[in-house]
Amino acid sequence: MRKVAVVGVGHSKFGRRADATYCEIAFEAVKEALEDVGITQKDLELSVVGSVGNRLYDMYPAPMLNEYVGLASKGPLRVEAACATGSAAVFTAYNAVSSGYVNSAIAIGVEKMSEVDTPTSTAVGGRGCYLWEFHMFGTSFAAYYALFATAHMRRYGTTEEQLAKVAVKNHFYAARNPKAHFQNEITLEQALKSRIVCWPLKLYDCCPISDGAAAVILTSEEKVKELKVEDPVWIQAVGFGSDSGNHTRRDDFTSIKSAKMASQLAYKTAKIGPEDVEVAEVHDCFTIAEIIAYEDLGFCKKGYGGKLIDEGETSIGGKIPVNVDGGLKAKGHPLGATGCSMIYELVKQLRNEAGNRQVPIKKGIGLAHNVGMTGQYCYVIILKK
Repeated sequence: MRKVAVVGVGHSKFGRRADATYCEIAFEAVKEALEDVGITQKDLELSVVGSVGNRLYDMYPAPMLNEYVGLASKGPLRVEAACATGSAAVFTAYNAVSSGYVNSAIAIGVEKMSEVDTPTSTAVGGRGCYLWEFHMFGTSFAAYYALFATAHMRRYGTTEEQLAKVAVKNHFYAARNPKAHFQNEITLEQALKSRIVCWPLKLYDCCPISDGAAAVILTSEEKVKELKVEDPVWIQAVGFGSDSGNHTRRDDFTSIKSAKMASQLAYKTAKIGPEDVEVAEVHDCFTIAEIIAYEDLGFCKKGYGGKLIDEGETSIGGKIPVNVDGGLKAKGHPLGATGCSMIYELVKQLRNEAGNRQVPIKKGIGLAHNVGMTGQYCYVIILKK
């Protein structure tokens, strides 16, 4: 296996993008990624497109997208892993480069979710929840994560205020991120008084439906030298895990088993521990998901996630800054783009290019945690500068 570096990253504006088509949004990210490393499409050998396909009518996005962005002869390959699709695209590109099959590849995560109404968008994006043979009929993602929240509250005393503090933190940083969907701060009172979606989850506990794209260019160590890249960020490890989609077979709703599996594999491969991570991007589709991620990733003891947010330890200046780009909660969650967006932010942080959201970096280690559905997929990617 060869060493693999992230040499270029790009990111579109997230939000309700009525100003651009699916392909145009993807091109924003691809163009920035190419310019970031100073190459053109001809320097790439493989394109991997990550897209869940919320638009119903767009069943084969990769050929159309690749042709539009100038990569028609570089694939096309499309992957899907629900909300973890972007990470699956990075993992696929990483494997192609590390195996020696290609020397360069681009992972493009993209989704256009606002072209259909909200019920259709969420139903199609979560179609596995609705069609899985053993699932309770009609249960939404908000309802499932409400189960996680109430179980965590009952066992560990986690409060609605602690959930709200995650939202306040992530909106604070999104307000400083020009790529974010929501660029506004909120107060704790606003979060706590927002309307109930599925108790205890309120409006500000839930991520938005967003359009957007992100792109990550990966190369071999030899290609890094050939391109004379001065600041590559290396992929140290990729961990992955899965859990049953039949929730009656799960014995614990205070944790996501696949996240623990993925993180343990990633830490072992990278030969580090959670204490070595300096900045993290975690999957906060709902605020309870971020608190559970603190625990599953080993940033604190089980049951102490609420205390971690209470003490400000996941803000810049704390023990482990988390989602200082706004996270899914406020930056936005275009399903296929999210995993690539996480890598974008970590690369910017590890290069000290994050501006007024910059985390103090010494060891140069960042972690991305991307969950699909309610844990049926999970990828944990560790980067090192």
